[in-house]
Amino acid sequence: MQVQIRENISLKTYNTFGISAVAKYFASFSSAEELALILSQPLFKGLQPKLVLGGGSNILLTKNVDGLVLKNEINGINVINEDQENVFIKVGAGVNWHQFVLYCIEKGYAGVENLALIPGNVGASPMQNIGAYGVEVKDVFHSLEAYRINDNSIQTFSLSDCEFGYRESIFKNKHKEKYVILNVTYRLSKTPRFTTSYGAMAAELERMGVTELSVKRVAQAVINIRTQKLPDWKKLGNAGSFFKNPQVSNEQFQQLKVAFPNVVGFAQREGTKLAAGWLIEQCGWKGHRNGDAGCYEKQALVLVNYGGATGKEIFDLSEEIIKSVAEKFGVHLAREVNIV
Repeated sequence: MQVQIRENISLKTYNTFGISAVAKYFASFSSAEELALILSQPLFKGLQPKLVLGGGSNILLTKNVDGLVLKNEINGINVINEDQENVFIKVGAGVNWHQFVLYCIEKGYAGVENLALIPGNVGASPMQNIGAYGVEVKDVFHSLEAYRINDNSIQTFSLSDCEFGYRESIFKNKHKEKYVILNVTYRLSKTPRFTTSYGAMAAELERMGVTELSVKRVAQAVINIRTQKLPDWKKLGNAGSFFKNPQVSNEQFQQLKVAFPNVVGFAQREGTKLAAGWLIEQCGWKGHRNGDAGCYEKQALVLVNYGGATGKEIFDLSEEIIKSVAEKFGVHLAREVNIV
């Protein structure tokens, strides 16, 4: 078994923002054995940082990577177990997320149809606890296997082990940069229970003339909505939603409602989740452009690269947006995108 380690590689085509950054060392792997072989090279002992790339859809590169970039290319979609109600599917971390969703739709397996067209690869799905239109990965997650860098062991993580939160998991905080996710096993349902009340879902299904829900029709509604309001990263560099929707107490929400009667909020078990896009738009950022760094004209939640922006320029724009939202509403916006 041989692996190729390259030096001074441009990462422009490996991140959906299309940022020109350079990796000092770059290697791809398609198995745990290849990953172990790369990390066993004397050159990489103790070398930091080690950045793992999947689809490159949730990172902003603000500088060159003076270390090792690992490209996860582990493939495979396999049904490993099923019962009367559920089917368990083990998926390689390097599989494109939307391709996995399409596989489930084709088979009639329910649970991920609301997550159609989210960019990136399977390995990022539990790391970010990706979510859309009322559904999160934790709702269909069963387990994952991850390679522990410091002792070359492979560990299994259950649902509770991952400590999922809103766009959060143990891999984004406590275990950041300590593990490489190898594969994820999902629990899909043979009996669909649809979530269609979130956002524009109901309106889009009605526009489509849907009278009877199916996995395929719900997924198509999601694809239609996302296509209309989000830019294609292949044409306009972006990482999808740049900011998380902030959550405030019910008391704070009522105070905001007095000052801003049109404020958009969604009731949660505890508190109210605000629409970050609405907050940003009210501060005048929608469609704003600083050079080649901009705030998308159709959705203020999305920051874009018009071609020549640096990661630092996009980061600086996000700082300005965070500051203005805090000044106007007293609400802190947190970034969903990982800053490198």
